[in-house]
Amino acid sequence: MTDEPDRRKVLYVIVCAAGPAGDVGKLVTLAHQRGWDVQIIATPSALDFIDTEALEAQTGRPVRSEYRKPGEPRSPKADAIIVAPATYNTINKWANGISDTYALGILAEAPGLGIPVVVLPFVNTALANRAAFQRSMNTLCDEGARVLLGPGKFEPHPPRSGTDHLSEFPWHLALRQADRAVRQSSP
Repeated sequence: MTDEPDRRKVLYVIVCAAGPAGDVGKLVTLAHQRGWDVQIIATPSALDFIDTEALEAQTGRPVRSEYRKPGEPRSPKADAIIVAPATYNTINKWANGISDTYALGILAEAPGLGIPVVVLPFVNTALANRAAFQRSMNTLCDEGARVLLGPGKFEPHPPRSGTDHLSEFPWHLALRQADRAVRQSSP
C-alpha cells in the first residue's frame, strides 16, 4: 500500500466466466461503500457475462481484458485483488503458472509484489472434488492467497444447478477478507 494520505485504496476485481459474473456490480457497490476505488479486469470469456458499459460507468474506469498498448495509461496500483467468481479453469491455470491472459498475468505477479489476493470460487462439486483442483487450491493457499471455499464460505453446488445458487454468491465475504488483508499488511 502507498503512503499517500489522500489516496483511496484500489481493488482489482478479476471476474471470470461463471454465472455470478453478471452481478459483479454488487461487489463494486459494496467496495465503493467501504472506500475502495475499483478496477475491473475480465478474462476474455467473462466479457460475454458482464455489462461492460454499466461497469465502466459504475467504476469510472475502463474494464480491462487485454494488456495495454504502448502509450496507453496504466491502471492504478492494486492494494488488493479479488478473483470472483473464480472458475475451475482460471484457478488451475493460475496455480500452474500459466499466464496466457491479462487477468492471469496480474495474478501471476501478485504474490511476488506482495498484493493480497482473495479467491471466491464458483464451481460445482464434480469439479471441486477433482484432485487437480484440490492441488491448485493448496498451491494458491501456500502462496498466500486467501481462498474462500468450504463451510461458511462458498460451498460448491451439485452439477447443473449453478443458476439455482447465483443469489447466494457471497460477494460480501470476499470484500471483508480483502479489507482484513489490507489492514494486516499495513505498517
